This record gives sequence, C-alpha cells and structure tokens, in this order.
Amino acid sequence: MSENVLPTEEMSCWVIVPAAGIGRRMRSEIPKQYLPLDGYTVLEHSLTRLSVMPAVREIIVALAPDDPYWPKHRFERVAKPIRAVEGGKERSDSVINALHALTTCAKPDDWVLVHDAARPCVRISDIQKLLDECQSDPVGGLLAVPVRDTMKQAGIDGRVAHTVAREYLWHALTPQMFRFGKLVQALTQAQANKIPVTDEAMAMELAGMQARLVEGHADNIKITRPEDLTLAAFYLREQSEQGVPYYYDGMEDGG
Repeated sequence: MSENVLPTEEMSCWVIVPAAGIGRRMRSEIPKQYLPLDGYTVLEHSLTRLSVMPAVREIIVALAPDDPYWPKHRFERVAKPIRAVEGGKERSDSVINALHALTTCAKPDDWVLVHDAARPCVRISDIQKLLDECQSDPVGGLLAVPVRDTMKQAGIDGRVAHTVAREYLWHALTPQMFRFGKLVQALTQAQANKIPVTDEAMAMELAGMQARLVEGHADNIKITRPEDLTLAAFYLREQSEQGVPYYYDGMEDGG
C-alpha cells in the first residue's frame, strides 16, 4: 500500500442519503423509502448497510420538508450517528443541502458517499470494494454493472433508430464516492449553470473529472415500481442464504 493511502478504517467518510422524493411510480401513499421490506423499512435497510463501514463518521439524510414519517422511526440497527436536513426539489438540491450541513466538520479531502435511499440491497462487500479501489483515486468513483442486454436507440416515432454498442456501457449504481471539496465544487457549478444532473458522477464529469467505475452486483436494485419490492425481498433472502452479512466482519460475502 502506498504511504499516502490510508487503510479504510482510518479514512474519514461521510454518507449522504437523498430521501426527499415521494416515488409517484410506486402508486403508494407512503414514500417508497418508508415502505416495509422484510421486517424493516426500505430506508433502514439502506442506512444499516452503510453505517457498518468502519470508515463512516456520520450519515446525513436529506428529507422532504415536514416529512411526517421520519420522526416515527428509530433506526436502532444503524451503527453510526444520523442527522436529518431539509432536502430539495431535485436530487442534486438535496445533496448540496447535505454537503452544506457538513461544512463545519468535513475537510476538503474527506470522502463523501452518496447513496440512494431506495437501494436497500447494496452488498457490504461492494461498499468496501468501492472504498478500497477509490481511496487513492484522484477523482473517486461509483458502483456500476456492465450492460448485458442489447441496447436500442429509439426515434421520435417509437421505433428503433439504431442499435447501440454495449461494450463500453454501464448501469450506474450507488454509492458514489468523491472528495468533499471537489463534489461541492462540481454540484455548485452545475447548479449555477442550470444544468440538471441525475447523479454525482455526472456533475464530476461536467467539471472535467472522470469517475472510476467499480463493478458491483446487479442485485443492488433501486426500488421504483411496486414489483421491485418483491424482487428486493427475494434478493435480501438470497443474500442471507449466501451468508451476505448485515454487519461488516471483514470477511467476503461469498457472492
């Protein structure tokens, strides 16, 4: 290990979880992050897996204004301090608000992990892999999986315009991991230029920085539609049967 690379347990990492969305496509009165899943809420599964990493200092959750559900949950399995801040209209607004909340404690070179609230199946070993592979990277990176399907570009008439080569295409996942100072700069710049960004890696790209792609597992799904809850429950059970831990013990998860 290079002298200027800290072991992950000595890194300073802060976690941001944007959770201000209402998830219209779920067709539920309750926001999707608070829906029950395998005995807990979707959000608690996500927070628990993030919180067990030794490098994580604190988790900042960006909530919708006057969120009535947050005060009802104790998140007793979450192993690190949690702080709630007000989110924004867009994901990037929520992340910026959370970053501002960290200005008094995070240093410019500290790492920030941004994770979707509705990705409860992320494997602890994948989070550790992201930390290990990006801790010495000058930019940072994100979990992702290579595209396996044949990809089609549609025309305005709803017909296939052409087939897109999939060799260099990846599905972007989360967490996404970047230096605090650089992430603030990239998101602020995109906001000032009124450029909508769909994830942090896109903001970094617009700022001239290319994120590292770290291959994770395809079961790190984002719950978007009602049927995704059933699939997520299946993945959680399957991970449990494979020995994938909820609590980090330094061992491989066998997946």
